[in-house]
Order: sequence, then C-alpha cells, then structure tokens
Amino acid sequence: MFRLSVIIPAYNEERRIIPTLRSVVDYLSKQSYHSEIIIISDGSSDQTLRVVDNFINEENWDKNRLLIEIFEYAPNQGKGQAVKTGMLKAKGEWRLFMDADNSTTINQIENFWPSTKEHQILIGSRALKDASIQKGQAWYRRLIGKSGNLLIRMFLIPKIHDTQCGFKLFSAPSAQELFSLQRMKGWSFDFEILAIASKKGFSIKEIPVFWQDSAETKLKAFSASWQTLKDLWDVRKRVKKLSN
Repeated sequence: MFRLSVIIPAYNEERRIIPTLRSVVDYLSKQSYHSEIIIISDGSSDQTLRVVDNFINEENWDKNRLLIEIFEYAPNQGKGQAVKTGMLKAKGEWRLFMDADNSTTINQIENFWPSTKEHQILIGSRALKDASIQKGQAWYRRLIGKSGNLLIRMFLIPKIHDTQCGFKLFSAPSAQELFSLQRMKGWSFDFEILAIASKKGFSIKEIPVFWQDSAETKLKAFSASWQTLKDLWDVRKRVKKLSN
C-alpha cells in the first residue's frame, strides 16, 4: 500500500515534465514511506509519452519503494479529466495532484501532513497571509483570477479563498467519492470538486504555499473567464441537487 500517490496531469509537456518529474522523484526517494507517481498525458500531440518512458527506463531510483507510471488517452479532454483519471487509478492512502510546470513544489506537502489527522482534504492557497508568490501573474490575469474567486465564494463555496491552486491533497476515501462524481473536464473541476466536498461534509483546510507563475501557462485568461461563469452556474445547480 502506498502512503502517497502523486498525480501529474500533462498536455504537451515534453519540455517541462522531466525537470518536474526529477524533482518529485528526488524528494520521494528520500522519504520513509512507499509512494507512486502517475502521469496522465491528456491527448498530447508532442513527445510527452516518449520522454517520460525514457526517464522511467533510464533513471535510477528504488523501484521497490517508488512506482512511476504514465497513462495516455486521446483526444485531449482537459485538465479536469486528466486529474480525475489519475485520482481514480491511484492506490495511495493520500492522493496529491500537482502541476506539470512545478509551480508548487512537492516538498511543500510537508506542511500538509500535520493537518491530515483532522481534515480529509488539504488545498494549497495563494490567498492566505503566509503564502508566497514569486514572479507574479500579469495584472489582467490577477484581476480575472481575483474576480473569479470572488464569484466562486459568493455563489458556491464562501469559506475557501483560493479554489484554483493546482496543489491539492485528498484522502483515499474522499478522492474515490468526489472524483467519481466529477463532471467538469476543464479548469472548472477544481471548484466543482470542492463544492461537492462541502456539500458532502468533508473537512477542507487551506494551507499557504509558495507558488511561482509559469510564463508558459496554457490557460487563455479571457476565454476561460467566460467559460468559468457558465460552469459556475452549472455546478451550483447540480450541487444543490446532490444528497449530503
């Protein structure tokens, strides 16, 4: 049984996935617990699958304590579907998803472990007082992000300050239940999962993280903002119909 599963969604990440993967392997190889890394190639049209396969076949680590697998499907469906696929394939007691660009590094999970005794879901937050942001986003992205978070808090999840940070840890039971109920395949899956979790009574805690903006982010801010508004409305209606 793995204590930790790390899920990394990847879409055309041939340039960034290996440095991230190497840093995760280096960290997990030093831990006393068994773990697994699951990369989900979300319909990638580049060499993501090949470079990860080469890494698995050529790099050295204790394979009795750390398993690495990559799964690929086509066509591209969105980050939400990739994370869902990884979460439901995972076997760890705790399941973390993180971004392929390493915006929040794996070692920050050390700040999460103490809270796992009382909470089933721990989420990284860039909005809390002790969070640290290096190389911040462009002003228009910050404005859109803050506006989106405000709407999410007003109409869906009032107690969560940052629903969209790509560093979230779930207990196995919560992951199994919540991701089985997930419907959003794109970027809106974050607030969908948290809204369902709140409805179902799971205990959620935000943890401040160090976060570095990626200049190569694939999210198109303006088009994504309109989609977020539509998804917010759809999620709100659906969550209201769910039983506790």
